[in-house]
Amino acid sequence: MSQTTTNRTADQQLKAKHRAVWASGDYPAMVDTFLLPLGPRLVQAAGIGAGQHVLDVGAGNGNASLPAAATGARVTASDLTPELLASGRERAAVAGLDLEWVEADAEHLPFADASYDVVMSSIGAMFAPHHQQTADELVRVVRPGGTVALLSWTPEGMVGELFRTMKPFAPTPPPGVQPPPLWGSEEHLRGLFGGRVEFHRIVRDVLEVTAFQRARDFGEHFKANYGPTIATRANAEREGRAAEFDEALDQFCDEWNQGTPDRARFEIEYLVAIGTRP
Repeated sequence: MSQTTTNRTADQQLKAKHRAVWASGDYPAMVDTFLLPLGPRLVQAAGIGAGQHVLDVGAGNGNASLPAAATGARVTASDLTPELLASGRERAAVAGLDLEWVEADAEHLPFADASYDVVMSSIGAMFAPHHQQTADELVRVVRPGGTVALLSWTPEGMVGELFRTMKPFAPTPPPGVQPPPLWGSEEHLRGLFGGRVEFHRIVRDVLEVTAFQRARDFGEHFKANYGPTIATRANAEREGRAAEFDEALDQFCDEWNQGTPDRARFEIEYLVAIGTRP
């Protein structure tokens, strides 16, 4: 077997695992519970409007795709996970919006060079395992003069800390796989895109979460619905460390709670980066 074939097989196996992780749980429930504001914020920041041809990479069930389509833009929503696309189609039908839904790997996008006015991703492309390959694809499919618009969790914020909390309980990632929250680092972004995208707006903001009565309800919601947390806890259980994982997650929720014992409040930091391909 050639090295190329071996690498291709390993990549297919890795993507199959990623697809299974995001199909587990109920990610659409997380969107409805507290993630819903992020998509419209990115669409507004990117200045998306009628007539533009827009690609949403790692679109999930359309949290940014649907508000983009509502502006009159022609939107293609792409994601690795068919189950999330199916949920997105249902949401679009209810909203009376017409979008194209395409199963696609962010590291190997099935779209022509320079074919979109805007390429965007709201907490989506950041979860592809190989950051440079993903960034290269985003640049490839946007036209010269077009916009790259990204919204990503930051390494220093709550989700970045969540991944650090879970890391000791997770399987060792394959070589070359990088932590998703790095996409929320300005330095990392500039390294990925080099001079190929001129970022004219890079700002940090927070998503306020008040959907949970008690702080630890946040962790329970993640264990029930969030694929990466479900997969990590399953690995901890296989290693006989489930109780240790649960305690670490409870402590994490207590530490990040900015509310009261009777009404939790969290602030999740994210980075919005808007740039132009010269």
